[in-house]
Amino acid sequence: MRTSPAGRAAGFSLLLFAGLLVLCGCRTTAGDRSEPGHQAWLNGWKATNSVWRGLHIMLHADSGARELEQEFPRLKAAGINTIIVEVNYCFEFRSHPELRSASFVTAATAHAMARSAREQGIRLIPQFNCIGHQSWAQSTLPLLVKYPQLDETPGQYPENKGIYCRSWCTRNPEVNKVVLPLLDELVEAFEADALHLGMDEIFLIGSPHCERCKGRDPGQLLADAINGLHDHFSTGRRVELLLWGDRLLDAAALGYSEWEAAKNGTHTALERIPKDIIICDWHYAKQEEYRSVPMLARKGFRVWPSGWQPLDGAVALSKYSREQRRTEPLVMGYLCTTWGKVKTRETADWPCLVEPLRVWSTPR
Repeated sequence: MRTSPAGRAAGFSLLLFAGLLVLCGCRTTAGDRSEPGHQAWLNGWKATNSVWRGLHIMLHADSGARELEQEFPRLKAAGINTIIVEVNYCFEFRSHPELRSASFVTAATAHAMARSAREQGIRLIPQFNCIGHQSWAQSTLPLLVKYPQLDETPGQYPENKGIYCRSWCTRNPEVNKVVLPLLDELVEAFEADALHLGMDEIFLIGSPHCERCKGRDPGQLLADAINGLHDHFSTGRRVELLLWGDRLLDAAALGYSEWEAAKNGTHTALERIPKDIIICDWHYAKQEEYRSVPMLARKGFRVWPSGWQPLDGAVALSKYSREQRRTEPLVMGYLCTTWGKVKTRETADWPCLVEPLRVWSTPR
């Protein structure tokens, strides 16, 4: 294409202006959550997505993130309008680079994913596991390796033998000094207006091995931790918080296993936390009813039923939840979790996603 000298001069001026914006640390992305444009996008998304049809998937590196980004159009066609990307320590943290995993998602890739997701009408929500899941098998995750004094059971359980997963101490004031900057970075990089805090399967809380926590009410310990994070993100940030619901459920009262509900007293936190937190109520096995779904909604929480496999269990939970929505509008839809059981490029066709979402394909 040929341009006039005046056109070339105008183009040079625009390039110079854009360069100055970059040098000044400004971003021109319309979807940056700090800009009015993102709020308009979010308002439009909420207006057209009364039902949340979600996918939860784990990301460990840029390669996986780019692969997922390429699948956005197919996932959108499959009905997905929300994707939770669990990254944990697999991110290019700059506030605490010592906590990066060996492989990680870069901030640049996270921004690119956010833009692509918005173009497809998909709400992208990052996840960082809080409190529990600070180890897996014999591997302890970076926080408690670099800062062992933050462990709920310091010096106990060598090689993690005899426990499921380590936890950080909910009463150690140094925890949030480290963790909150990490969470802020994820919200910034993924241009997110919501954040999933994890918090499932916390078995080490109120431990007798912790000088701060021993003898204290596990429900109050959990509630205090949740409320502290809520206070951080509700102060001028307008970031919605989500968490897994199992530790907020009374296993004895609801008839659930110790995995999908609590037997250690943490369930009393449910009455002590803000109602604007979204509870992802996960269950896998096929059951006649899932009593926690209407219970949580009647208590004023938005509840997002979350399934996995086997297929009959996922479909049963989805159908039951859809029926509950007739009388409980706070039942939000269905969230499909994957846990590495399906390749990213095959997720859009995975029966455990397709069949449960089919239940929510028509308005009701």
